[in-house]
Amino acid sequence: MRILLLFISTIIACVASPAQEWTQPPQTQVMTLGVFHFAYPNLDAIIVAEEDQISVLDEPYQSEIISIATAIEKFNPTIVCVENRPERQQHIDSLYLLYKSGRLKPRKNEIYQLGFRIAANLNLPGVYCIDDMGRHYDNINELFQDSVRLTGLVDYYRNSPDSIYQVPAFSGKISSIIDELIRKNSPDYITERLSIYLLNPFKYEEEPGDFLGVDFETGRWYNRNLRIFRNVQRIPHSPDDRILLIVGAEHLNLLNLFFDVSKEYEFVSPLPYLESTGENAP
Repeated sequence: MRILLLFISTIIACVASPAQEWTQPPQTQVMTLGVFHFAYPNLDAIIVAEEDQISVLDEPYQSEIISIATAIEKFNPTIVCVENRPERQQHIDSLYLLYKSGRLKPRKNEIYQLGFRIAANLNLPGVYCIDDMGRHYDNINELFQDSVRLTGLVDYYRNSPDSIYQVPAFSGKISSIIDELIRKNSPDYITERLSIYLLNPFKYEEEPGDFLGVDFETGRWYNRNLRIFRNVQRIPHSPDDRILLIVGAEHLNLLNLFFDVSKEYEFVSPLPYLESTGENAP
């Protein structure tokens, strides 16, 4: 405890100490493009019924995706990041080379439909995998191993009175991908979605006064997105680079905040680019 207090005191002293006049070093531009998962894996909290799913390989969706890619390419990204784990980088690299050579038909996933498409159109050498599933505290890992305790959390999640505050992440069957991405990338929507993560299951308690729900969300969401941010930091880059991050729109409620306040990066919204496509063209 004394060592911890000494460390904290040292940090406070460093922050509070007088410093010379500071100037902002050049920043690297980062655009986050939030999407719904085009292939509907239904592996997270947002489940889309089969009858509400669309095939992005069909029209008019393919034409819309091409328009979106063309618009985003005007940002001229030099680095494209996708929502896949770094340990799968070699696998993604091999698929990208096949795609770029015309030997791999685009699959439904947004990694292929947008990530590979944009990177290949700009003749980039590849895309970067930056996803991470986060790390949980030991007490949460113990919860995952106990089916009875886990059922309690799931039941709370499904039946919580906090449902009255829910802002829908899913708006029904999509008629326009362009309109849906504009909705998901709007600042008001992103802020509202972050508010949900401070409700259910954040407020779940097994015993009155414990922090089980807080600990669960710490790993599931906050730690996960901090690790994604760190993975982006690990990519060699300079102020002359422009980074495009294609990721599930839910992640924007933290990632946009991190990039916006970061001294390393300049956050760039995709909205002007999206709004220039299709029927929204000026």
